[in-house]
Amino acid sequence: MNDTKSQSGSEPGWNTITLSHRKQTYTLDFPEDATVADLFDEIEAALDIPVANQKILVPKGPLLKAPFKDPKMPLTGLQDKTLTLLGSGVAEVQAVNGMVEKVARRNAARMAQRAKAKTPASTSRRSQAQAAEDAKYTFLQVRALQGLPRPERSQALLLRLKEDPGIRAAMRKHKFTVALLTEMEPLSHTQTTHEGTSRILGLNRNQGEVIELRLRTDAHDGYRDYKTIRKTLCHELAHNVHGPHDRAFWDLCHQIEREVDAGDWKTSGRTMGETSRYVIAGQQQHDEEAHQDDGGWTGGEFVLGGGEEQGSAGLSRREVLAQAALERQRKEAGAERKACDAAEKGWRPCQRPQQNEGPK
Repeated sequence: MNDTKSQSGSEPGWNTITLSHRKQTYTLDFPEDATVADLFDEIEAALDIPVANQKILVPKGPLLKAPFKDPKMPLTGLQDKTLTLLGSGVAEVQAVNGMVEKVARRNAARMAQRAKAKTPASTSRRSQAQAAEDAKYTFLQVRALQGLPRPERSQALLLRLKEDPGIRAAMRKHKFTVALLTEMEPLSHTQTTHEGTSRILGLNRNQGEVIELRLRTDAHDGYRDYKTIRKTLCHELAHNVHGPHDRAFWDLCHQIEREVDAGDWKTSGRTMGETSRYVIAGQQQHDEEAHQDDGGWTGGEFVLGGGEEQGSAGLSRREVLAQAALERQRKEAGAERKACDAAEKGWRPCQRPQQNEGPK
């Protein structure tokens, strides 16, 4: 394997593959009969990144990862393209796992000491065990983006998600530990086409190593609805277990949503339906399996529920006022149409006598 600083010695009968990983570009030479499985094996040998941790982005092509749909896929179609490699090496994964265990032990000890100081000596073993589980099955770190307006508000929102009773109950039940919960840059993972703008609302990296959530609006100065962000977090937690958006994933995702709603005693477990899901505004029906984000959740304008008419539950104050203004406008337009129909039929509306305005 050579980086771009050296000349590639490609010869007839060989395929040269260009690979970019963490701002470093490499070239690899393979025989003409080499397959995609050979490529992944070579990356593991050269960069110490296990095949299971590798994901390769092909420009205008599929995402390559193990297990392969076609292990014998030739490499000829990948020439003259710069492939992007995503993945962490064995040492990095071990370092993160070591940090997770260390922080979990410290949090468990701190929580146990705090619980012992605040509770009487008759505290049951079950309560102590739950405190230890809460310290272990949680987000070990929360971090807001710096350099944007009001980072303290983003940090408070992330901490609110971490301490949300429903989220804590779901993570404890499924034994989820996430090393880092952080904020997504509002302008990243956004794509605009002639069909509209699509935005990834969340990302899960390496099955729970890092979860990113889109907290802000595109203008950087506003924040999305809390329940919308929380449902995105439920979606990303389901990716700790299942990568593809198959039936097993959606069953777990909806299960976590119900558990979070039921465990949120602050709202008495009230939900907007037995199974809430995101639906693109303006579409009557939406297939669950159409969400494709390769670990995140792609979408445009999303609203809760599946019907045309939506109540004001879960809306911000600005959205409620806008909804009320649209309703008034609709009623005024209806009254004008009725008046025009009456005028065409020869009817004359009653007019009240005008009051004197007084001297000018």
